[in-house]
Amino acid sequence: MEKRINIAETEPAAYKAMLGLEKYIGSTALTATHKNLIKIRGSQINGCAFCINMHTKEARAIGETEQRIYALNAWRETPFFTEEERAVLALSEEVTLIQNHVSDNTYKNAIALLGDHYVAQVIMAAIAINAWNRIGIATNLMPVLD
Repeated sequence: MEKRINIAETEPAAYKAMLGLEKYIGSTALTATHKNLIKIRGSQINGCAFCINMHTKEARAIGETEQRIYALNAWRETPFFTEEERAVLALSEEVTLIQNHVSDNTYKNAIALLGDHYVAQVIMAAIAINAWNRIGIATNLMPVLD
C-alpha cells in the first residue's frame, strides 16, 4: 500500500480533538477490560489491522487471555465472557454497525446490567474506536511486526 497523509501532522487540531475524546474515555468508569473489548471488537468489524494489532497488545499487557482474544469475533458462541461483557460487546457492535440501529433489546439489557452512565461511556468508547479505525483505514496505517 502506498503511504498517505499523517492526520496528526497534516491536521494537528483534528488529531488533538480525537486525543481529547480518548482522554475523556480514559477518565471514565469503564474497566480496562471493557475498553479493550470495545476497541478490539470494533477494529475487527471495521477491518483496521493497525488498531487490532495495537489493542490486542494492550489487552495482553494487562492480562487478557489469548483464548478470549482469539474467540472475540465469535463471543456469542463461547462461555468466555461475562454477562456484563456480553452487554458491552452487543452494544458496541450495534453502535459500530449503526446502519442496523441499536436494538431496543440490546439497549434495555445494557441499561439494566450497566446503568445509564456506564452505557453512555460504552457508546462513547465505541464511537471513538470507530473514528480511530476510520483514520487508520483511510490513511493506510500499517501494523509493525515485532
